[in-house]
Amino acid sequence: MEVSSEVTISLLKVSKCKPVLVELVKKEAKLPSEVVERLLQKWQHEGLLYVHDGFVEISTLQRLKLAVRALQLGADYERVSSFLGWKEFESIAAVALEAHGYNVETNLRFRQGGRRWEIDIVGCRRPLVVCVDCKHWRRNIYPSKLKRAAEEQVRRTLAFSDSLPNPAVRVDCASWNDARFVPVLLSLMPARFKFHNGTPVVPILQLRDFLAQLPLCVDSLKYFDKMQAHFKTVS
Repeated sequence: MEVSSEVTISLLKVSKCKPVLVELVKKEAKLPSEVVERLLQKWQHEGLLYVHDGFVEISTLQRLKLAVRALQLGADYERVSSFLGWKEFESIAAVALEAHGYNVETNLRFRQGGRRWEIDIVGCRRPLVVCVDCKHWRRNIYPSKLKRAAEEQVRRTLAFSDSLPNPAVRVDCASWNDARFVPVLLSLMPARFKFHNGTPVVPILQLRDFLAQLPLCVDSLKYFDKMQAHFKTVS
């Protein structure tokens, strides 16, 4: 493994989105001080972290970027992902959605069809309702696993659209007369397939680009139309 990957993993392990001593990073990386310091300065110039007064500060977005870089350099996927929490995925996704004008709810729970459901993130921007499932996948994402995850998210999205209007569900789209509910899978790294039957599988660092293009490409995706009770499928 490259030296930079080892330092990156050390940062992910000890930082946890709070300032951490540079000396602690050096100790964890088990590398010469000058090597670690050189990398930290390089990454500061690249906007991946901030070094000051003997401390390193790393934001949630910067942690994700460092994690992706480590994976691209050959770091073990399970080792890297073990230092990233569910909330980091949700935080980045929520920020991206809000930056594109969506009102966001996380960990949305509701009842429909005699059972309880939960969707990790729901973003509402008329007429679109983006229903996101955050996947903390390991290295091997087999087609069968991707298919199952996509189909489960489709079922959650359909149940959510069928549950509205519902005064108990406090989301911006609850009272809309016209809405398109789009199921989305969000992952740390690109999967082998970008879609499963029209359901997009989006790497988290490409989420902003996906959201920017979504209003123009939604007709090519799978979605549920609330007004017409129509299920749209790409052949």
